Amino acid sequence: MNMEKIYLASQSPRRAALLNQMGVPHAVLSVEVDEDIAGEPEDCVRALARRKAAAGAEQVERGWVLAADTLVFLDGERLGKPASAQQAAQMLARLSGRTHQVLTGMCLRNAATGEELTRVDGARITFGEIAPEEIAEYVRGGEPMDKAGAYGIQGRGGAFVKEIAGDYYATVGLSVFGLRELLARAQLRWNAERK
Repeated sequence: MNMEKIYLASQSPRRAALLNQMGVPHAVLSVEVDEDIAGEPEDCVRALARRKAAAGAEQVERGWVLAADTLVFLDGERLGKPASAQQAAQMLARLSGRTHQVLTGMCLRNAATGEELTRVDGARITFGEIAPEEIAEYVRGGEPMDKAGAYGIQGRGGAFVKEIAGDYYATVGLSVFGLRELLARAQLRWNAERK
């Protein structure tokens, strides 16, 4: 059985690619929300996903809107997207040789009824030691600039990862297992064999 198309309240190409990988039909919505937030890590990512889903639901009359937010935390401190190359290098130097937490909050919202289903998935990631010249080269390549924590695990930044404990896909931006669970709770089925 083919499921109805869902709306992805995110312009992240990584999230869209994961939905395509799962065979979930979707349309992309552009949303802007205030991302200033404080609190416990899990509460932060859940609240931001809810904000984005609500903003997306305002753009459609009916259907399900999916939103997600991924944040990096080191010793409980949120590491957002770097504002400059210098800030990216500083973040990476702090992460070098240490373990940090990556969390993705997801919210599936029914645009017609306002019903919300949420969950948080993540992983603990340990970096090996990164030499200053490696950091400088990586930052020059530009990959860190639109990524929380200043690295992309699915890109060149994956070479810094010594160990991962948890949900890899959540660190990319959308938990595949978690989304499967949310879709089941919403009684949405999709054709997993769809290419």
